[in-house]
Amino acid sequence: MSHQVLDARNLLCPLPVIRAQDRVKQLQPGDVLEVRCTDPGALNDIPAWCRINGHDVLQAGEQAEEVVVTLRVGES
Repeated sequence: MSHQVLDARNLLCPLPVIRAQDRVKQLQPGDVLEVRCTDPGALNDIPAWCRINGHDVLQAGEQAEEVVVTLRVGES
């Protein structure tokens, strides 16, 4: 199991979700992906995408001026 960080800062919707989707395709079930972005909409968009696609949101919130969403990759 790996833990990776995706830098999606300074990208606007829908790019943080698209970048997360692209990275998840490279990961294995059980891997953890931490997405860091500055688009406040990602706080809702990434968890919604996770629910639709079977991934678990471990944490979602704001840290300083960034949105951080940590997810565990589910089975495809």
